[in-house]
Amino acid sequence: MKIIATDRQGKVHQLEGREHWSVMEILRDAGLDVAAECGGACACGTCHVYVTDGWYDKLPEPSESEIDMLDMALAVQPGTSRLSCQITCSTETDGIKVTVAPE
Repeated sequence: MKIIATDRQGKVHQLEGREHWSVMEILRDAGLDVAAECGGACACGTCHVYVTDGWYDKLPEPSESEIDMLDMALAVQPGTSRLSCQITCSTETDGIKVTVAPE
């Protein structure tokens, strides 16, 4: 499964996802600028991404805790902002497009 990720410099990366891993883990392991300070516990917002090209509506609704963390993140864009730790790689997310949000 593929993840198409744009970094903060505008460079596009095609990454290989792993079943049941979070998008955050894939971005972090690929060396993209995702701090992921809480390690995926949905407790910090430092893995904030914009989900693009219609993928936002294909994902499950964000949980209340994710919404709370996004409320504290910078440059939130309603309808695109998600925490990448809360997006799970699966056949349903094959080809997902994300952009790493500014710090």
